[in-house]
Amino acid sequence: MTGANEELATLEQEILARVASSDDEAALEDVRVSALGKKGSVSQLMKGLGAMQPQERQVMGPALNGLKAKIGDAIAARRGELHNALLEARLAGEGVDVTLSVRPERRGTIHPVSQVLDEVIQIFGDMGFAVAEGPHIETDFYNFEALNIPPEHPARQEHDTFYFNEREDGTRMVLRTHTSPVQIRTMEKQAPPIRIIAPGRTYRCDSDQTHTPMFHQVEGLVLDETTHLGHLKWCLEEFCKAFFEVDELKMRFRASHFPFTEPSMEVDIGCSFEAGHVKIGTGDDWLEILGSGMVHPDVIRAGGLDPAKIQGFAFGVGLDRLAMLKYGISDLRAFFEADLRWLRHYGFSALSQPTLPGGLS
Repeated sequence: MTGANEELATLEQEILARVASSDDEAALEDVRVSALGKKGSVSQLMKGLGAMQPQERQVMGPALNGLKAKIGDAIAARRGELHNALLEARLAGEGVDVTLSVRPERRGTIHPVSQVLDEVIQIFGDMGFAVAEGPHIETDFYNFEALNIPPEHPARQEHDTFYFNEREDGTRMVLRTHTSPVQIRTMEKQAPPIRIIAPGRTYRCDSDQTHTPMFHQVEGLVLDETTHLGHLKWCLEEFCKAFFEVDELKMRFRASHFPFTEPSMEVDIGCSFEAGHVKIGTGDDWLEILGSGMVHPDVIRAGGLDPAKIQGFAFGVGLDRLAMLKYGISDLRAFFEADLRWLRHYGFSALSQPTLPGGLS
């Protein structure tokens, strides 16, 4: 029995030495298979226990199990060492030199539309407006019917609107053509008084220098029991003066027609055209900027409110158009071309957030 124990001790030393000298996972796996695999040296000795005498088996069984456990522990420990060494080598090779000087050029800017959106939110937020949002894919009810747009209206035609495939019930979803559906959804969820703006993307079948299939709008809605046309006029005057950063601004309100407001008005601002550029706040020319009016009773009723008790105003303006006017951008399509040269020229610093006290732009 002494000779058997010496053989096990010698085998243990040999296997542990091979484990310690393994330089990678593949070599370590070879050692494991040669020792503990189905045909490994330790496994073969384990198979011989059945042919031994009971007394001999009582001695060799624990000895072989102990050897198997030692080898398993040694392999696991060596595997951990190899993993740690590999990780340290990788970390050393992928290190970043934090003392490297900053690149002189700006790598990213805020898009003009995003900048204008932040400016608009700042201005109306100061007036007490909250921001409301809604889905881009709308039902016919929210996009047309609830807004008093009749079935024969041109806006409902496929040459002007993006429709989805017809559903089993015969209805079709639509990419919203304006953010006005948010007004109806807000009326359904919130009791007056309501004072919200609804900025977001909208979609129409149109594309030229001043129109794109996808563009940005912001709608405004005020509803309570006493709001009147004078409040609308003041609100839009204050917004335009703050946005274009001028102390005085001529404005005129022209009678128009929108299905969802009555009376309806187009709003023009005073300007001048100098050397191909628009200068806001001076001159005798006029520039159309937005549409507005008192909310139509049918729209108030569609939102679940009583038009005999509730009244208010609404307005809508294109964020892309505002950006073009304020920052001298001539072609709307350039907003969506992802030209880095254009973005670096017209973009804004990410660290310069628009505020009314600090200046919008």
